[in-house]
Amino acid sequence: MNFLVTGVTGFVGSAVARHLLSNGHSVRGLVREGHDLSRITAAGVEPAAGDLLDRGSLERAVAGMDGVFHVAAIYKFWTQRRDEIFDVNVGGTRSLIEAARTAGVPRFVFTSSIGVFPSRGRGTVVSETDHATVDDLPDDYHRSKLLSEELALSASDAHMEVVVVNPTTPIGEGDVKPTPTGRMILEYLRHRFPGYLDLEINFVDVRDAAAGHLAAFERGRAGERYILGGENTTIRGAYSMLEMATGLKRRPVRVPYPIAALAGAVDTFAEGRILGREPHIPYAGVKAVRHPLHADSSKAIRDLGFAPGPVQDAFGRSARWFASNGYVKVQGINDDPVPEASR
Repeated sequence: MNFLVTGVTGFVGSAVARHLLSNGHSVRGLVREGHDLSRITAAGVEPAAGDLLDRGSLERAVAGMDGVFHVAAIYKFWTQRRDEIFDVNVGGTRSLIEAARTAGVPRFVFTSSIGVFPSRGRGTVVSETDHATVDDLPDDYHRSKLLSEELALSASDAHMEVVVVNPTTPIGEGDVKPTPTGRMILEYLRHRFPGYLDLEINFVDVRDAAAGHLAAFERGRAGERYILGGENTTIRGAYSMLEMATGLKRRPVRVPYPIAALAGAVDTFAEGRILGREPHIPYAGVKAVRHPLHADSSKAIRDLGFAPGPVQDAFGRSARWFASNGYVKVQGINDDPVPEASR
């Protein structure tokens, strides 16, 4: 089958593309001008120049496709222009859905986020029966993803079936940007992190998340959403897995939330408002991590055949990938290249 994947140069999007290719499908990747195409073309992806804000490029990209995987989004907790997140994440989703429908694409998979679910506090677990409003969510990124998810679900009909997947926090190789979680791993490897907030979180191997996308296309019910999660743990638990996977001993210090919030507010004001550059500790990001989410993936396991494995191996692959690709130099990490082939 022929698939369009957006976000194909990013972490999850590239993993989805590799998984589709390894299962014998053809992949066209929507890429913006200026992106390095060497990794995706070497993998066998056909690049299609375009932008979520350019309707004409979307119409050209979806032509002849059997399905669309819409993975792309602005995943930031700060931008110079706040509306940019909503323009791309919500407006771009609307334009791509309309272009796919006009082109006669029969099935569309939208990548949402576990962060669109409401947090009921520590010790609780969310499932697909839980629903949030934008006022329940702590930051613009997750608000934009909730609005995009609602738009995608409402677009599902007899002419084009839409399925939504909600990956939790992905871990593994190929985090090129890197994501906020990838930066956490890099800080651990560099021994430069000042401390952590011990929130409840669910991690998933990015390879498993990619496999869940294809399973959602093949077996997901139209108009439904599926949580793609791996292990419920904490940030302290993540550091323990990093230690086990890498053999590197660190001494992370737990930081009280009020101190982290103050640091985020000061950094966001100084870096963002005064200097006009992305803060190292964005205040919205601090608020987001106070939104604890343990997740139940039983619906995806039951309906899609989703089979998540342990994530400690993914932490190890992530650390080795960063080391073998020049992001960090640290003694004790296996510098052998980490293959990016999906399961």
